[in-house]
Amino acid sequence: MPSGMDRNIRRILHPAHPVTRRWLALAALLWLWPAVLLAFGYDDVVRRAAALAARPYEPPPQVPEFLRRLDYDAHRDIRFRPEHSLWRHPGTHFDVQLFHPGAVFDRPVRINIYDSTGVHPLPFHKDWFDYGRSAALVERIPDDLGYAGFKVYYPLNRPDVQDEVIAFAGASYFRAVSAGARYGLSARGLAIDTGLESGEEFPLFREFWLERPGPRATVMVVYALLDGPRVTGAYRFVIHPGRTTWVDVRATLFQREAVKELGIAPLTSMFWYGEAHPRPAADYRDEVHDSDGLFLVNGNGERLWRPLGNERRLRLSQFRQENPRLFGLLQRDRDFASYQDLEARMELRPSAWVEPVGDWGRGYVKLTEIPTRNEFNDNIVAYWVMDPAPPVDHPVEIAYRIGWSLDEPLADAGGRVVGTRLADGHVEGTRRFLVDFAGPALAALDPDAEVQGVVSGDRKVDIVEQHVTRNPVTGGWRLSFALRPPRKRPLVLRAYLRHGDDVVSETWTWLMEPES
Repeated sequence: MPSGMDRNIRRILHPAHPVTRRWLALAALLWLWPAVLLAFGYDDVVRRAAALAARPYEPPPQVPEFLRRLDYDAHRDIRFRPEHSLWRHPGTHFDVQLFHPGAVFDRPVRINIYDSTGVHPLPFHKDWFDYGRSAALVERIPDDLGYAGFKVYYPLNRPDVQDEVIAFAGASYFRAVSAGARYGLSARGLAIDTGLESGEEFPLFREFWLERPGPRATVMVVYALLDGPRVTGAYRFVIHPGRTTWVDVRATLFQREAVKELGIAPLTSMFWYGEAHPRPAADYRDEVHDSDGLFLVNGNGERLWRPLGNERRLRLSQFRQENPRLFGLLQRDRDFASYQDLEARMELRPSAWVEPVGDWGRGYVKLTEIPTRNEFNDNIVAYWVMDPAPPVDHPVEIAYRIGWSLDEPLADAGGRVVGTRLADGHVEGTRRFLVDFAGPALAALDPDAEVQGVVSGDRKVDIVEQHVTRNPVTGGWRLSFALRPPRKRPLVLRAYLRHGDDVVSETWTWLMEPES
């Protein structure tokens, strides 16, 4: 015979009981709610990208010429009025503001908002902008001009202040910051034939769909449709602001025509000069860069560090592997004294790295270093290339995460390179390298420990001197070696530290140019 408590429970769970009716109604609503939100979603963007790929490419129209002729300062003077932010009201974490077309942003993009009620195109509003010194242009601007892109705000550093956290503007470029950081390097949706003689192709995001976030949402979802002469694509971005701002990316790519080099998850940055390069006589700063090295974790777990360079000619480097674990462009030097720039604050530029989701198979991380004479252009690009290249009739499905942070991944995994310097060797005709390694694992070694440096190359290395010394300032160890430079073709150097049978550092690698 059931107890009194059992009878009460059965009575409450009876379908006719009012409490049960309310719970059943709520359960039905919760079951239907995702379906309502997903009335628009990733599959819709994939279908649009596939349909575009089946048709000849038609570039989106350009904005009027008078807007394209605006210089940088005149275009920057056109500012969005914050009171028109899309979700600017108490209790909402996310705000969105829009970019005005003009100057290099010569093709407007379509922006849509979607929620449980459907998809709503966002019309262009002139009165949402303060045109400043360009106010005389207002009457000439078409009422249906469109926007150049958008930026997302979130209380990143203080709960009562909205900070810009990510921006999408120009071709397929986007860039993000983390708590305490300032804008620096960028990411792109795709890189096509970068650095090849055929010339680079820049596909663009031609339409966006922004999911209206809930009042207390801490993530935001954005869909994008990519289009270019040879490739279309559907993208989903899930943005997680924080100490490390994560952007989860999912993409499906379709080729109209064969692409020689399809660059997946590209990162692009600026490197003018650093500690291993001579400072221009007219500049007071010791270093000028948004990133100072390429960091990789191979499929076998090996960690590599390649300091960036700005040489006299284009340099292309390939790091072949299977199923990469991580690659990124990092800003390791966080010392203001290295830059002395009160405006640019390069020590606060974030690092960014890509973490693949799933197995990416065989291929290589490609590093492109383009010569530059100033700090105004991004001249460094790093991305993943599938090898062999995917066939034209085979859609490419890819997923990865991008982390943006003042911290860096695997900082405590072992000794890491914190400095690379070059000088003439004591022996005539030689060059001397000083590579500093530091980190908790190295600091824990006994100061009298026997630490050895292992130096090698992709071919014979003519080393004339080598030793390892403890660095009491950093708590790490300095590897110093001198060698005779190659005469006819570049030499790829590799070096790491060993303590007994244990490898106690990441692998430093360097592309040494032949003597001129």
